Amino acid sequence: MSAPPSALRASAVKALKALSQFEDACPGLHVAPEQPGHVAIPWMRETRRSVSVRVVAHTCDECSPLAYELCASGGLLFVRRRDRSGDRPKICETERLPYARMRPLWTELLLGRAR
Repeated sequence: MSAPPSALRASAVKALKALSQFEDACPGLHVAPEQPGHVAIPWMRETRRSVSVRVVAHTCDECSPLAYELCASGGLLFVRRRDRSGDRPKICETERLPYARMRPLWTELLLGRAR
């Protein structure tokens, strides 16, 4: 037995209201809150050792002064952290690792299990 038209209309209106909440939300990738027992990532100063760097993925830099970029250079991946909370932006990087070792770290960072 199908629902009466008024019930269908009410559920459709409810669904549209829920979707409209996300319309104004930022569509960018966001880092989950820091989880208890997270892994500490060893951050280093920016090395600028590469002539060209390609950003493979990045988090939203509009909603927070702290943004992360997964970068590729010379066949290796590394994460760049940009902190714009002070007067001058601070840029740090992880060590450069092969894809198989860096991709899981990037995932852990996004999930809040690494910082």
